[in-house]
Amino acid sequence: HTDLISALEDRMLRASGEERFEQAAAYRDLISTVRQVAEKQKLARADGEDTDILGYFQEDSLAAVNLFHLRGGRVVDRQEFFWEELDELDPPEFFSALMKQLYLDAVYLPRFIHAPVEFDDRDVLETILTDRAGHRVEILTPQRGPKRALLQLVAKNAKYSFDRRFRVLKPSSSTIGEALQMALSLPRAPRRIESFDISHIHGAETVASMVVWENGRMKKSDYRKFIIRQGAGNDDFASMYETVFRRYRRLQEENKSFPDLILIDGGLGQLHAASKALEDLQVINQPAASIAKKEEILYVLGQEKEPIRLERHSPVLHLVQMIRDETHRFAVTFHRQRRSRRELHSELVDIPGIGEQTARKLLRTFGSLDALRQASLEDLSLVLNRRQAEKLREYLSPVVPPRQEPRMP
Repeated sequence: HTDLISALEDRMLRASGEERFEQAAAYRDLISTVRQVAEKQKLARADGEDTDILGYFQEDSLAAVNLFHLRGGRVVDRQEFFWEELDELDPPEFFSALMKQLYLDAVYLPRFIHAPVEFDDRDVLETILTDRAGHRVEILTPQRGPKRALLQLVAKNAKYSFDRRFRVLKPSSSTIGEALQMALSLPRAPRRIESFDISHIHGAETVASMVVWENGRMKKSDYRKFIIRQGAGNDDFASMYETVFRRYRRLQEENKSFPDLILIDGGLGQLHAASKALEDLQVINQPAASIAKKEEILYVLGQEKEPIRLERHSPVLHLVQMIRDETHRFAVTFHRQRRSRRELHSELVDIPGIGEQTARKLLRTFGSLDALRQASLEDLSLVLNRRQAEKLREYLSPVVPPRQEPRMP
């Protein structure tokens, strides 16, 4: 078993490194089968009582749990569970909650459940499960002997599950960059991607966002916001043209490098608008692509007649979707901030004694209606005179309805 597993792991790693992910997954499944055979031979030496055994492996915010079902001394089933965003794993609390999820509504309850850690409400859970099962159910954490060895075996298997899920087939940034290069026929593997999106509501407060992916991660310090100046309204193409033109004219003026790929959130129209901006800047041979919403089709500049539809589990598609979604989130957040400030500005200038200039000062200083409501008279007096500050406080104070006495029956 050891030699066979070692040979299969070498083939799996080679296939993964060469981006043959489906073949790597097939090797992974073969390895799992071989390990199960080996484990069943070991577990067959256990006693014949029906037993469930839980094991886990955790690293940072990631965790994998294996649950083995032994019936009559044989492994009849195995389950895997994964968590990707754990803030902090406290094993006793974690397994207390997990075992309640697994067993409180279970159709069949075994005689023994072996947990990797002890937890405070174990006795209570034992009592509940015993009442439900109609036979004694014991929750144990073996400390020595064959049962402890079995517990460690399941924990080891959880480590294998963890590696398969989070390590072996998760491509590195360089590998996925090379895969993106091949998928989009780019001149080189992208090290830096700049992505653009437009946001507005019926043409009002139109804004754009640019986010940056560099060396395998989002680089938030390089994110940029754009307020569309040309009154493009509902014309997303004109807004995209203006955004891309302004961004890369500035890079030209500052003599800075262009990204390896420009990614546009949208279809062919948005991509051609970006292309026209680059053309007017006399930028040539700049790789650019767009991802159409819903259909998730990729259009590459210069290859528009051959759109690319990637397999839905493709790491390349997941990367492009992640960048696109972050671009959209950043644009929508900026648009909401702008709209909120515009509405607050309109509300402020309606207050007697506060004009345009004073409203702008208040917005610059406090930024939001909530901050203004929480500001004291002294805080407001830093921007307003005392009379204006008192009027604003009066205007912002919530109107409290008069208290009504309860009617006598």
